[in-house]
Amino acid sequence: MSRPKVRSRPPQSADPEGSLSAGASAEVLLARTTADGVVPVGAPPPESAPTFARRFLRRLIGAPRDLADKAIFHTLSLIPFLAWVGLGADGLSSSAYGPEEAFRALGGHTYLLPVLALAMAGTVFVIASVYTRIIAAFPAGGGGYVVATKLLGQKAGVVSGCALLVDYVMTITISIAAAGDALFSFLPPAWSTFKVPVEFAIIVGMTALNLRGVRESVLALTPVFLLFLVMHAVLLAGGLAGQAEHLPQVARSTAGGFEAGFAALGALGMLKLFVHAYSLGGGTFTGIEAVSNGLPILREPRVETARRTMALMASSLAITAGGLLLLYLAQGIGVETGKTMNAVAAERFAGNGIFGRAFVIVTLLSEGALLVVAAQAGIVAGPRVMANMAVDSWLPRRLAALSDRLTTQNGIVLMGTASCAALVLTHGDVHHLVVMYSINVFLTFSLSMFGMLRRRPADGTAVPRRERLLVATGFVLCATILVVTVAQKFTEGGWITLAVTGAFIAFAFVVRTHYNTVTAKIAALDKSLSGIPLDTAKAQAEPDPAKATAVVMVSAYGGLGIHTVLNVFKAFPGYFHNIVFVSVGVVDSGEFKGEEELAALRGRTEDTLRRYRELARGLGVPAASFSSIGTDAVEEAESLCIDVARRFPRATFFAGQVIFQRERWYDRLLHNQTAYAVQKRLQWQGRTMVILPVRVR
Repeated sequence: MSRPKVRSRPPQSADPEGSLSAGASAEVLLARTTADGVVPVGAPPPESAPTFARRFLRRLIGAPRDLADKAIFHTLSLIPFLAWVGLGADGLSSSAYGPEEAFRALGGHTYLLPVLALAMAGTVFVIASVYTRIIAAFPAGGGGYVVATKLLGQKAGVVSGCALLVDYVMTITISIAAAGDALFSFLPPAWSTFKVPVEFAIIVGMTALNLRGVRESVLALTPVFLLFLVMHAVLLAGGLAGQAEHLPQVARSTAGGFEAGFAALGALGMLKLFVHAYSLGGGTFTGIEAVSNGLPILREPRVETARRTMALMASSLAITAGGLLLLYLAQGIGVETGKTMNAVAAERFAGNGIFGRAFVIVTLLSEGALLVVAAQAGIVAGPRVMANMAVDSWLPRRLAALSDRLTTQNGIVLMGTASCAALVLTHGDVHHLVVMYSINVFLTFSLSMFGMLRRRPADGTAVPRRERLLVATGFVLCATILVVTVAQKFTEGGWITLAVTGAFIAFAFVVRTHYNTVTAKIAALDKSLSGIPLDTAKAQAEPDPAKATAVVMVSAYGGLGIHTVLNVFKAFPGYFHNIVFVSVGVVDSGEFKGEEELAALRGRTEDTLRRYRELARGLGVPAASFSSIGTDAVEEAESLCIDVARRFPRATFFAGQVIFQRERWYDRLLHNQTAYAVQKRLQWQGRTMVILPVRVR
């Protein structure tokens, strides 16, 4: 295989020691350098063993997924039961803190508990029913961001999306914090100093587990979910049955308390107290939207799978939350320092014997473990919302990238990091976290339901009156909870949620403005280069591998790529006789929705290359093209370029890169550095790559 001659300088005379004559092969001189550990130009680099960190990471998250596997979507998707575990656990786990917050808000007015239990159970079914209709209206994914964007506009969409992301960070944080409370309820009080460090470690572990993939993490957590169901079914059924003989007395006491409360507070006062407790128990309803946000990972038919998942989640949550409130009332228990209400209820039911103590411990362990599972919903659904916003240019676009395990790795790591920070800053205080958590949940709920009220079906048919009434009821309930929570808990953490969400929204608008500005500049370049005269009959011959070849990396067909092609021949006039285009179809979260989307991506990539081949031939240069599909643009581009270099030994590689007159720190965050990364890898492979700048003022 011949190598290209070095044309940058004329042949030199013999070296000082006379060991090389003029015109002697440069490879002889370059081969000398291997003794000093330098690889000759053009020679393949020595194989290096993976570092310990890379071997550990690969063992931790698993081997890369194969996009060529036709069954990949079926393999990674979740059936209704697994979706109930992975997404529905978020809603079910809220029974660990939602009913308790409502109970605390009532104070001594426990006679309102039966009405409150019915209201909370009914609200669960109303919200779940509305989200079932959202799923049907948005079968590709009906999360709060998508619904608000499509039905209320982009500004409402970004508000909902940012609120939802903060909400999912809080989902992870409050779930783990509540798990810590449950687990430390039966441990010695002196051990409480270890609670936050243990919770921190659990978040880190959950983040690592999700880097392997959603299905793997759900399968690993399924036994925990089943244990929770069994233990709490025994607690509720056994606890209420054990109080059967006292229920008539409890009923009389409740009726008497209601009459006394009416006399003391009046109808308006009782209503105000009820709404207060109902709103502060709103944490019970959180997590219901997770199924609509996680729709892309469900097994086909997705809408039917989502409906079954929603029915399972709503039924289990309504029974558990309402049953716990009735159990508190039947047992006549109160708040005890250092223990959750569920811990007190379990001790009252099981007693202090050996078996009773074992039951309490296992019940609280299952509750704590399910709360850990609930954090799964935030780690699963949060990065997907983040990726959707990144695709729409509200967040850095790299957040839409998939890892070789086909997970939104950047988003998962970011969500885990933010949750750890929130845990440390709040010291894992559930009573503050639940307020911060509920505000954004019900902001998203309210926007989604208001959007559904304004929805007009594409086929022009009217929305059934019964459905509109259902959605309106859900909107009124959610908006009421939102307003009451913000008004009464503004100084107890509510303002922090509003401030963080507001800052996040402002950041999203800054990012979008930047992308719009750069896009406008590139569009101007597209327009200026659109009128190039072409004659495709000039060069119909195939490229000659023996001649100097320019290999140009391109993405979409437009000004950036055309500018790069023209500059290749401007910078090296008369040198290159062939041009080869290479393009990588990058599979991100916007593309990874099914085999049809991957096929469409391949089609777009091939169409892009066809247009570039026509451009080159119109300029009188023989052209060819190569492409591949993958999740990592750098790795795929490197592999593709090395393959092209074997076919065209005299290849020089080129790529265009947008550069700024004054580069700020955030430019590297917002714009990919693929060209520089590929250049570094190809240079290590002994190949020459030139980056041609596209200047943006």
